[in-house]
Amino acid sequence: MENIKTALYNLHQKQGAKFVPFAGYEMPIQYSDGIIEEHKFTRSQAGIFDVSHMGQLFIKDREKLVENLEKIFPIDLQNILLNQSKYSFLMNQEAGIHDDLIITKVKGGFNIILNAACKNQDFEVIKKLLNNRYEMILHTELSLIAIQGPEAVNIIEKTIKGPSSLKFMNGNLFKYLDTDIYITRSGYTGEDGFEISIQNEKVEVFVQKLIDNGAKMIGLGARDTLRLEAGLCLYGHDINIKTTPVEANLKWAISKKRLISGGFPGHERVNSQIESGTKKIRVGITPENRIIAREKTKIYNEENKVIGEITSGTFGPSVQKPIAMGYVDSEFSNIDIKIFLEVRGKKYPAKVCKLPFYKKSYVKGAK
Repeated sequence: MENIKTALYNLHQKQGAKFVPFAGYEMPIQYSDGIIEEHKFTRSQAGIFDVSHMGQLFIKDREKLVENLEKIFPIDLQNILLNQSKYSFLMNQEAGIHDDLIITKVKGGFNIILNAACKNQDFEVIKKLLNNRYEMILHTELSLIAIQGPEAVNIIEKTIKGPSSLKFMNGNLFKYLDTDIYITRSGYTGEDGFEISIQNEKVEVFVQKLIDNGAKMIGLGARDTLRLEAGLCLYGHDINIKTTPVEANLKWAISKKRLISGGFPGHERVNSQIESGTKKIRVGITPENRIIAREKTKIYNEENKVIGEITSGTFGPSVQKPIAMGYVDSEFSNIDIKIFLEVRGKKYPAKVCKLPFYKKSYVKGAK
C-alpha cells in the first residue's frame, strides 16, 4: 500500500527533502543541510516540523463527558482550564501504555493529539471506553505543524498576530486568511515553540511565510536528536504497551488527585508501583567514550550481568557527546552508577545520569 503524503509534500520536495516511510506516511528524514545542522539551527534559531501524520481527535462535549474521560485518562479534567493542555496516557488495565498524548480543553469539547502509528487504534479504544456515546472526529482535513526554537515566537508573531501572549501548555484560536486556526504553545524539542492546526489547503502558504520570516524546515532525524537531548520519550521505543508510566519515570504526569480517587485503567498497578517500587526504570545514560549505543543495546553491571536495555541512543549535537535512554533494574538506577554497554560484541563503560541532557528552554513565564 502506498504511503500517505501530507499537504506539505510538494514544499518538502522544493526544500530538498529526503523521504522515508514512517507510520504509513511519506515523511522527510532530513533536508540538504543534514541532521546536525538542522538540529543546531532549531536550537539557535527556529525549525519547522511537519507533524500532520499525528492524529487530531476532537470529542464533542455533552452530558458527563468530563466524568467519562476521567475513567480513561489519569488526569484531573474537572479543574482543567479552557484552552489548557495536559500531557497524559491511554493505558490498559495493567497500566501498559497504549499511547502518550496531549489533551486540550477547547470550546465545545476536547482536542487530543495522538501518535501517528497509534491514532486509528486509539480512536477505537477511546470510542469503546466511552460506550460510543459521544461524537468523535479524527480530522483528515487539518494539517499540524510545529515551529520550535528561541526565534519561534518572533517568527510566528510576524506571520500571525497574537500567539506570543500564550503561556506554556495553553492554546487559543487565531485568525489567519479569514479562517480560525488553533495554536498551542509547547514543544517536543525542549525549546519554546508552537503547534499550529490549520486547514490542508492553507498550510503551504502559512509555512512558506514562516520560512520567509527566518525559519527552516526540519526533518524527523533532527526531531529525534532534539527530543532525546530533552529527555523526552518516543512512543514505540521508550514507552509501549509493556511499560507503565511509573517504570517510564513519568509518574509526574498523573494527577495526585487522581492517584487518590483512582477510577482509570491501571490505577491499582500504578499505585502499587509508586508504593512498592518497580523492577525496572527508565534512566539517562552517557557512554564514557564516543561510542553510540543504539536501541536494543544490552546494559551490563560490573559483574557482567545483563541489567537492562537501551531504548534510544544517538550523538547529541548540542551537548557534544553520545547520549542514550534505557531501562535498568531499579537497584542500578542511581546517578553515576557505572554500567557497561555492549556494542558490536565489545563492552564499553558508561554512567547513569540525570535527565534531561539539555536544559529545556520552555517559556513558562510568557505574558
